Amino acid sequence: MAATTEDDEKQAEAPAPAPAPRRRGRGPLALAVSVFGELLITAGLVLGLFVVYSLWWTNVVADREAHKQSDKVRDRWAGGPGSVDTRGGIGFLHVPAMGNGEILVKPGTDSKLLNDGVAGYYKKPIKSAMPEDKEGNFALAAHRDGHGARFHKIDKIEKGDAIVYESRDKWYVYKVYATLPSTSKYNVKVLDPIPKESGAKKPGRYITLTTCTPVFTSNYRYVVWGELERIEKVDNKRTPPPELK
Repeated sequence: MAATTEDDEKQAEAPAPAPAPRRRGRGPLALAVSVFGELLITAGLVLGLFVVYSLWWTNVVADREAHKQSDKVRDRWAGGPGSVDTRGGIGFLHVPAMGNGEILVKPGTDSKLLNDGVAGYYKKPIKSAMPEDKEGNFALAAHRDGHGARFHKIDKIEKGDAIVYESRDKWYVYKVYATLPSTSKYNVKVLDPIPKESGAKKPGRYITLTTCTPVFTSNYRYVVWGELERIEKVDNKRTPPPELK
């Protein structure tokens, strides 16, 4: 048997190590805080996905639908100028200051229609005039955010800018003369045949663009008014007026 060493004796005399303290479980308050934090994170993710859906995906879907509907109208017009054709849309709005290309115009302003990424002319509470009418107010609405956001940059429009409406056989060129950055969404006077809030005092051939404001809300309305400056006939090549070149 091997001899006992000095080290062995010291180890034998050393006290046994104290047992590790038992870990206490989380109390009710700590558990509640943890669960609440996880719920906040989940809610944040859901909210983020909703924002992405509202501001990006709805634009993608609306753009696809608007292009599809616009192509159908263009196909029917392929034969050249002709009588007014309202199937699928009455024409196209062009606003260079907004820089978003042509906007298909359809009858009505309900959300289901505007969600397709188009502009609609008012049928109620005030019936819009048509561009070909001898006088009146061609009043339009479109979304500012989501669903194509066709009027997103309406605040870029200034006095003197051009608004062009394209029908199958004519170009209607309007000149902006007044804007109203904010008004009540119940203010239907801005759609009057003679929009007096714009400064108009006599019958004419007006155009009115309306959309929600501020951005990402629908609390108020942003309004732009223009007056018809001239009409040009559409040629077989659909050569646009100088304002669109």
